[in-house]
Amino acid sequence: MTPPDLDRRSLLTGAAGAAGAAAVTLTAGDAHAAPPYFQHGVASGDPHPRSVVLWTRVTPTAAATPGSGRGPRVGVRWQVATDRRFRRVVSSGTTTTGPGRDHTVKVEAGGLSPATRYFYRFLYDGVAGPTGRTRTAPAAGSSPDRLRFGVVSCANLQAGWFSAYRHLADRDDLDAVIHLGDYLYEYAPGEYGYGRSNVNVRPHEPPREMVALADYRQRHAQYKRDPDLQRLHARVPFVVTWDDHEVANDQWRAGAENHQPDEGDYLARRAAAHRAYDEWMPVRLGGTADVGDGTRLYRRLRFGTLAELSMLDLRSYRDQQAAQPAPPVPSTDGGVSDPARTVTGDAQMAWLKESLASDRAQWKLVGNPVMIAPVVFPPLPAELSRGVNDVTGLLPEDGLPYNVDQWDGYTADRREVFRFLADNGITDTVFLTGDIHSGWACDLPLDAGTYPLSPSVATEFVGTSVTSNNLKDITGSPPRTTSIGVETAIKTANRHVKYLNFDDHGYAVLDVTGARTQMDYYVIGDRADRNAGSTWTASWATDATTQKVRPVDGPVA
Repeated sequence: MTPPDLDRRSLLTGAAGAAGAAAVTLTAGDAHAAPPYFQHGVASGDPHPRSVVLWTRVTPTAAATPGSGRGPRVGVRWQVATDRRFRRVVSSGTTTTGPGRDHTVKVEAGGLSPATRYFYRFLYDGVAGPTGRTRTAPAAGSSPDRLRFGVVSCANLQAGWFSAYRHLADRDDLDAVIHLGDYLYEYAPGEYGYGRSNVNVRPHEPPREMVALADYRQRHAQYKRDPDLQRLHARVPFVVTWDDHEVANDQWRAGAENHQPDEGDYLARRAAAHRAYDEWMPVRLGGTADVGDGTRLYRRLRFGTLAELSMLDLRSYRDQQAAQPAPPVPSTDGGVSDPARTVTGDAQMAWLKESLASDRAQWKLVGNPVMIAPVVFPPLPAELSRGVNDVTGLLPEDGLPYNVDQWDGYTADRREVFRFLADNGITDTVFLTGDIHSGWACDLPLDAGTYPLSPSVATEFVGTSVTSNNLKDITGSPPRTTSIGVETAIKTANRHVKYLNFDDHGYAVLDVTGARTQMDYYVIGDRADRNAGSTWTASWATDATTQKVRPVDGPVA
């Protein structure tokens, strides 16, 4: 289950001399077979109507490995064309990179046409890296008939192969992939692996918990060498946000559950993690493609008049999670209902409300790293309570009705959002969520205690994990046995929760039209099987203006 990786140093040493002799261009489907200068593939992200972020990493010498701080400053060319052979180049340029940014390259390619497919590549020392494919967003005033997004989160390399990415890459109908966080994990080998056995299907590099900048850089590099992730990046632009594991488990603005005093200053650790994320991800962190221009990650992307996607950052500005269990009534002692506590921060809350109130687009899609639907759990047997808690962080063992790491731990902020939607008559708001390794479809009630008499003000679709452990993995139960009872109990106590799957790993596809938004859920086979297949399992939709979810008989064709 732990096949050795190809030794990078040997490969580079043996091939670097020959690599400069001739240019090699690979298709997006061959991204994993990149020349030795381009070992980590290519990626694009944050598509605008006339620009897109392009990314790669160049390895100019054998010593210039990720996180090493070694190697020269070099110039890298980039090209964008309308054809795969680059006979019609429409945008190009040259940029420099070096050890100060871990030899990553990130540029904003401009001068493009809206709603257009392009091919792109990088060139160094006469060698072309793999050819990527991307697509710009529709023009601001245009009215596209539909949009289609892959939706993923929680990809722990130690827990399995990224078959979900492979199956998304096999599709040819996606405008973008929305990654809702936990793109990578901080743990050392031997920690948080595959199910109850905790076996590492693929042990992390470096072989320790990532804390320093070099650690985060090396871990990003390891994930970017995964062939399925490389191929998906090379075929579809990504729109990303982070959750907690990009830094450390259960992080908040000044600390994290998985940060100990002997690991140094937390804010220095977070700054290192954010720096590596900025270097290694195709994202406008700080507002531009420049590395180091800021740490603001929340942002909007508009897809004509059909949809606007607001990506949240629910880790950088939140207050520390409340003690658990916390009092189940409003309090002023730091409990979950304390109005002084926030998950968004004041500036992001004002920005989110402006996004929701805007009439720029019909559908207000919200990339939401942690679940916003209220969840009240009935008492359960202790073993099941621990299993659910290990998977989701939702359930105190005494069954108290909230989760302190999700919006359930910051109920004043949630009430503010829900009341704002209701008071302003805002419709067609859909929260897209990751984090909890399970699939959900929920109405979002103004008052959960009186629902369905209380109106639903929005809807939420939660996607399951790519590989990270779910309930059956934690308990060791056969699929669709123990979990069915837990799911039934949760839905019985929470009538706004319409769909729940605690057992499967996979991905989702979100299809958006003027009439409805639909989430198709796909599950994969065994995570330890590199060739695991994919099967559709459920579809749920919300019709325009209804603020309610409904089941659908099958996936969108």
